[in-house]
Amino acid sequence: MSAYQSPDGRILVPSLLSMLAAAVAFVVFVLPAEYGRDPTGLGKLMGIDGISAYSVGVLSLEEQDIKNDEVVFTLEPFESIEYKYSLAVGQSMIFSWEADEAVVFDFHSEEEGTDQEEAVSFEVGKAREKRGTYVAPFNGIHGWFWENRGAEVVEVRLLTMGFYPESITYSPSGKYKRIF
Repeated sequence: MSAYQSPDGRILVPSLLSMLAAAVAFVVFVLPAEYGRDPTGLGKLMGIDGISAYSVGVLSLEEQDIKNDEVVFTLEPFESIEYKYSLAVGQSMIFSWEADEAVVFDFHSEEEGTDQEEAVSFEVGKAREKRGTYVAPFNGIHGWFWENRGAEVVEVRLLTMGFYPESITYSPSGKYKRIF
């Protein structure tokens, strides 16, 4: 008997279990995330369905002028606000925001023509500041939700530069659009 054969199945059983685990991982994780196929429905529950479906180019030439936006939001204790920009697929934005104290935030996007409940979150957390760049993976509105969970009034200052035609504020007092 050679060294590669096992008379009692010590290699066969672990090999079969490994293949089964790989098949389950493929169906539950890879198919929804990479191919947009979700036969079990778990991809949607985990928020990974269609992750790689969005692809944008590395160069996006624009006809419009670059816009600058600077806004300050004053949040009372346990008050929240949402501020988003209209961006087309491939349009970019540079951003920086800071707050007096740490705030809960969610940077997310809503694809044009979809239910707002299907928003895609890119970063959720609690922080005093964030900065970076963003390239829109689809046409829609893209931006932040901030909430002050502290006992003191907090100011959030946002500075952006990008190719957006308008911003939209969602607050307890209603929805407000600003054209640039």
